Amino acid sequence: MSALAGTAACLAGVLALGGIGALVSGNADVIRKWRTWMVSAVLVVGCLWLGTAGAALLAAGLGVIGAVEYGRLVRLRPGDTALVAAVVAILPAVAWRMPAELGHALAGALLAVALIPVLSGDAAAGARRAAAGVFGAGWLAALTGLVLLRTAALPLIIAVSVADVGAWCTGRLLGGPALSPLSPAKRWSGVAGGALAGTAALAVTAAVTGGGVFTPVHVIAVSVGPPLGDLLESMVKRGAGVKDTGRWLPGFGGLLDRIDSLLVTLALAVIL
Repeated sequence: MSALAGTAACLAGVLALGGIGALVSGNADVIRKWRTWMVSAVLVVGCLWLGTAGAALLAAGLGVIGAVEYGRLVRLRPGDTALVAAVVAILPAVAWRMPAELGHALAGALLAVALIPVLSGDAAAGARRAAAGVFGAGWLAALTGLVLLRTAALPLIIAVSVADVGAWCTGRLLGGPALSPLSPAKRWSGVAGGALAGTAALAVTAAVTGGGVFTPVHVIAVSVGPPLGDLLESMVKRGAGVKDTGRWLPGFGGLLDRIDSLLVTLALAVIL
């Protein structure tokens, strides 16, 4: 069995267990989230099955949708949003075809995003536009990790999803001190529970596939990335005065509400 096929089998098992738990809970919101996971899993596995090209396509698609949501969230001008979307669509292709040039491409793209308000002579809102654009492009650029991490990408996606569920369940069950004023409903007990659940998911997929995804780097990324990603998105949403980044994704709101944990996890896995 190939590493991807074994990981996909693990994902099917996780979804089956999740479906049973969702039905037993009788919670309509949990059931909606499970249905969204099912559809998302088919799309993600289908793209990654195509190899690096599929991973680049997946990263570009998620990046463009995320850029549109982000632009609306922070009230970027349409041209600025389009530029951020173009950046996060192009970077995965660079990671695929010219990985050695990715650092230069990212630096040049962020510089371009920052300079557009300068070149347009926007004295009133130029600084805010530049800062918001660079932040959004850099944040969503983490999706290139889907390309760079290759066979480790799917195990990390599964582990992040399991970590999110583990954090939610543990936080509600044990309670305790709040994680941050940015997200008062999140608890430190949830951080611990999520880290244990995510690490266990990595260990299981590594045992089934015989792959090398259960390493200290991956464990750190899965333990630290999800809570940091959640807080980062909460900071942006609170600044914008909204609860969700969208309404089109059943059970989650918008795409950024679904991938916030994954973005920081991918960034950590690549950087470390």
